[in-house]
Amino acid sequence: MTAKLFRTSMAVAVSVMVLSIALFMGMLYQYFSDQMMTELESETWLVSHGVELDGMDYLNGLHTTSRVTWVAADGTVLYDNEADASTMENHADREEIREALTSETGTAQRFSSTLSEQTLYVTQRLSDGTVIRLASAQKTVGLLLISMIQPILIILVLSLLLSAVLASRLSKGLIKPILSLDLEHPEDCETYDELTPLLSRLKRQNDTIQQQMNLLKQRQTEFAALTDNMSEGFLLLDRQGHVLSHNSGALRLLGVEEPEGEVNVLVLNREEPFRQAVDEALSGKRSQQMLHLNGRYCKLLANPVLADGKPAGAVLVLLDVTEQEQRDELRREFTANVSHELKTPLTSISGIAEIMQSGMVKPEDIQSFAGDIYQEAQRLIALVEDIIRLSRLDEGAESLEREPVNLLSIAQDVARRLDSAAQKAGVTLKVMGLSVEVRGIPSVLDEMVYNLCDNAIKYNHPGGTVNVTVAPTDDGSAEVTVEDTGIGIPVEDQSRVFERFYRVDKSHSKEIGGTGLGLSIVKHGASLHGAQIHMDSQVGRGTSVQLLFPHHE
Repeated sequence: MTAKLFRTSMAVAVSVMVLSIALFMGMLYQYFSDQMMTELESETWLVSHGVELDGMDYLNGLHTTSRVTWVAADGTVLYDNEADASTMENHADREEIREALTSETGTAQRFSSTLSEQTLYVTQRLSDGTVIRLASAQKTVGLLLISMIQPILIILVLSLLLSAVLASRLSKGLIKPILSLDLEHPEDCETYDELTPLLSRLKRQNDTIQQQMNLLKQRQTEFAALTDNMSEGFLLLDRQGHVLSHNSGALRLLGVEEPEGEVNVLVLNREEPFRQAVDEALSGKRSQQMLHLNGRYCKLLANPVLADGKPAGAVLVLLDVTEQEQRDELRREFTANVSHELKTPLTSISGIAEIMQSGMVKPEDIQSFAGDIYQEAQRLIALVEDIIRLSRLDEGAESLEREPVNLLSIAQDVARRLDSAAQKAGVTLKVMGLSVEVRGIPSVLDEMVYNLCDNAIKYNHPGGTVNVTVAPTDDGSAEVTVEDTGIGIPVEDQSRVFERFYRVDKSHSKEIGGTGLGLSIVKHGASLHGAQIHMDSQVGRGTSVQLLFPHHE
């Protein structure tokens, strides 16, 4: 804008300068013309009076720079001080001669393109009817301008320099208040009155923009709060696959750092299922893939974003389905284990029944075979009961009512029920500690303590001991510890003994019985009550399992 103002100012200055010079030259030329005409009229009057007095003698003795011509009344040239009068043509048709003959005096101006001069003529009629004419050549405006070219150029150059300086200062001075405008706070600006409507409009626009920005920030904050707290991840892509938006969940599931700048989504993951889903979504097709990311299972849902029926981008949603996959895997494994555990006793019962049906059993052996059938049937019943208990715990036991339960009473009741089994195994079972209450489900707590004590007796040595300790902790919690002097659990198996149907020594477990679900019931019961399980075991020296219940208000 400064340059434009400068050019405009210079153009105005040059135009004014050229017009001024033209006007000055015109006025100067007109002044000289009038001056010359006045002088020529005076000189003509003097010469005409001289001729009136002395005639031709006066003309012969006359010295002047003007051209003097004496013309008869019929137009014949009688005398000319610059040419031979006898050779000159008749002047009767000359404008100034005709005017003098009719009006006593006359004037005329004629331009010579050959000489680029203009000649001024003044005539005076004498008393005898003849006419005296004086002529003087005057330079044209062009010649006058050429003759004054040097001073005009000097004046022009100086004027241009002065105009440039003034135009520069003027343009900068005009633009400075505009450049100093505070567009963020136009109402506080002091500038030209003509800019007041513009500043008022800017103020309204700023207010509108600020409101829109505040609304946008609020929505962006709400959107960020919503998406960042999602366990799911999402990615918004443009048509070329560049990431336009994402949440922290997507980066966490993909196991990547925050990308810097605009990146292609394939930079975040280059696995074939991921690439296939992205390609299909960007081509306008929905896609669903299962990804294995950093030891977790993620379901990828890729949907195209359409604009006027054409793909304009894609939305990727990542769902962490690890727990679902693990549950499905656990369910499949549980089904297989249950099938196997049920099949074993049923096969034994079916085999024994088949032998008895064929009549191959001696009468004295029927009681022994019936005892085997009874034992296998009891094993089936115990297995089914444990499966029912686990199913109830898997469902969260929501239908079971919670109430204050005395853990010491639970432990003492369990010890009475297992007393015969302990005596049979040659194991001493003791309960000690203080009375402590927790809020829980009595039947589930009973099963937890029972299974821990039952395992401690089964996997013990003859003459061994099982100590059950119930005590409050310093922070108001409660703990139940079942400690035995049995065979112990190897370190590599300790993390798995709470899995369903997992047995450290399958052959030994078969000998002592059990369903392989006891510790799994303990784990689920602890989870249901918010309790923690701690195990400490050494092979050949025994095992200690501690249940730590949260503080009960």
